[in-house]
Amino acid sequence: MTIDSRQVAAGMLEAVPFARTLGLEFVEVAPEAEGGVRAVVRLPDSPATHNHIGGPHAGAMFTVGETASGAVVLAAFGQLLDRAVPLAVRAEIAYQKLAMGPVLATARLGRPAVEVIEELEAGQRPEFPVAVEIATEAGKPTAVMTVIWTLRPN
Repeated sequence: MTIDSRQVAAGMLEAVPFARTLGLEFVEVAPEAEGGVRAVVRLPDSPATHNHIGGPHAGAMFTVGETASGAVVLAAFGQLLDRAVPLAVRAEIAYQKLAMGPVLATARLGRPAVEVIEELEAGQRPEFPVAVEIATEAGKPTAVMTVIWTLRPN
């Protein structure tokens, strides 16, 4: 699988204006072993996104995680956009430690893309998880998240 990370970043920023509003930065979108995909998205440190104790607001952290998961979905299934719409179905986040400064959300596809595509081609509406780890730039874990996505046939 080849992934054009610039094209994925541009597509995400075009399709999701809120990502532009928060100033999210696409650090990496890359293939992994066994058809997997990884995306890393950075939430810069900004007073506009701070909470009452000076770190990134929980909503901003959720958004960077969900955006990273969306980049994984676009990279893995972008070739199917003419026949299916990717939609987040549900998400769960666990805030573990206080985050200060910029944070990085690293998302990974939780099922082989080929399985998801086979279900879509069989007339099903597949669901699949994208796992996200959110950490400081120094690598201190601050939250974990799972976003369940679907591909809704057109």
